[in-house]
Amino acid sequence: MSRSHLAYAAFALAAIGFSQAALGALFHPKTHILGNGMEVVVIEDHRAPVVSHMVWYKVGSADEPRGKSGIAHLLEHLLFKGTAKVPSGQFSKIVARNGGRDNAFTSYDYTGYFQNVAKDKLDLVMGMEADRMINLELDEADVLTERAVVLEERRSRTDNNPSAQLREAMNAAQYMAHPYGIPVIGWKHEVEKLNLKDALAFYRRYYAPNNAILVVAGDVEADAVFKLAEKHFGPLARADTPKRQRPQEPPQRAERRVIFKDGRVSQADWRRGYLAPTRTSGDSRHAIPLSLFSDLLGGGTTSLLYRTLVMDRKLAANAGAYYSSTGLDLGRFVLYATPSPGVDLETLEVAMDEALAAALKDGFATVDLERSRTGLLAAAVYARDNLFTSPRIFGDALTSGLTVAQVEEWPDEVRKVTMEQVMAAGRAVLVRRHSVTGLLLPQTEAGK
Repeated sequence: MSRSHLAYAAFALAAIGFSQAALGALFHPKTHILGNGMEVVVIEDHRAPVVSHMVWYKVGSADEPRGKSGIAHLLEHLLFKGTAKVPSGQFSKIVARNGGRDNAFTSYDYTGYFQNVAKDKLDLVMGMEADRMINLELDEADVLTERAVVLEERRSRTDNNPSAQLREAMNAAQYMAHPYGIPVIGWKHEVEKLNLKDALAFYRRYYAPNNAILVVAGDVEADAVFKLAEKHFGPLARADTPKRQRPQEPPQRAERRVIFKDGRVSQADWRRGYLAPTRTSGDSRHAIPLSLFSDLLGGGTTSLLYRTLVMDRKLAANAGAYYSSTGLDLGRFVLYATPSPGVDLETLEVAMDEALAAALKDGFATVDLERSRTGLLAAAVYARDNLFTSPRIFGDALTSGLTVAQVEEWPDEVRKVTMEQVMAAGRAVLVRRHSVTGLLLPQTEAGK
């Protein structure tokens, strides 16, 4: 998976039920804080002689200076340019020569770098990662080259994709003040002006051990990892990294609609997003119950929306909902539907509103709640079989304001959720005036 694709995906597992805070009690992580403030998390798994090594920085696109959108993602690219010890372009080649793979990703709340290697190569990759944390060497040519790459990514993934353009426009309408309304990759006209000075200023401000989390999972002993971390990251100096302070959303008092028409659209689409609390922002008591509400309402083929709109009324080819309970600031609860052939979006929207109103009024059967609860907990258990899932879960959670203890408590918190809490969460969040509805339509000559 390319670095840019990971940036946009932002770990979709968070949205499909591998709840970001799901696995702590199952993985029993061990932690250590270095003298310079760097947090180290180790998840031991001795089933195979491999290890996943990840460094997460507590900075993402939502922390960028005003007018410099895209600098976090551009810097992610630039970190592969090299240092005095590891010349430009050699980082990934060294990892590959040693039988591993590496990549990186940028999201709103974090930037991360990882290497998946044999366990005897952990010392090597940790040393390389520590080196580029403070010793990155750049020139203007490096920035111009990677800036062109980023602009091409934007053209191919957003500017030439009507669905992505609708999503970008909906985000901008959803967040009027908060930087979550700015795309991770940045606005084109701002990316075009990013330069070496911008990249170095961002790097020196945020790339430091006291602003990073090291997560290692695999066939390792925690004490040995802590010693390696002390060896490689321990000597690095702290930086005067600023406290994360972002503009917050004003109360949303009126619903918003975004209509995107394009001649390249062959299949109409309907979406609606609601501002929603997370476990660290807003009315966080609703966050975990809202995960269950999302699953009951639109979490697969057994969900209410799918049964009602696809199977029973046959108005939609697909319908559902998703929600992520992590995020440093207010997140989104999203409904979506694709109409069946011959069904217009107006008819589909009316049916969606009817199904949603019925769910909010009548609730769900107890047996359905227990099935959703069991499904979420089972997904957490099965995720243990993927060595590279656990560090992603911890990194996402910890950079979003959660603690290791809160991550570990997730299964017990899910077990305690009542039907009353599930319905209270849904009714508090799914308020029409707090929503942004998006329509994707084919462009016709008559409809221009």
